[in-house]
Amino acid sequence: MESKAVRCLCLLAMLLVAGLGAASGAGECGRVPADRMALKLAPCAAATQNPRSKVAPGCCAQIRSIGRSPKCLCAVMLSSTARQAGVNPAVAMTIPKRCAIANRPVGYKCGPYTLP
Repeated sequence: MESKAVRCLCLLAMLLVAGLGAASGAGECGRVPADRMALKLAPCAAATQNPRSKVAPGCCAQIRSIGRSPKCLCAVMLSSTARQAGVNPAVAMTIPKRCAIANRPVGYKCGPYTLP
């Protein structure tokens, strides 16, 4: 399990370097593209693949920050960076609830998924 998380982090780092030259306009996450914002969810690697795994405190902190904007949170969890890192969107959508975030956007539609 540990090597899978390390591989995920390496992939995310490579994607960050590749995306540094991309133009950034205002999007779901403001001036930061959702794919780059997805890199902040590296501490969530295990929690995005297994609904029973414990969510790391660093992951919950990032979800609290990104989750202030439900549009951004959805864009990040459904981003190509997240897909390439092996994120299971159905499981990732459960992280705000698993972090016990009281003011999470319950019922918010993220593409084909709904935040619990």
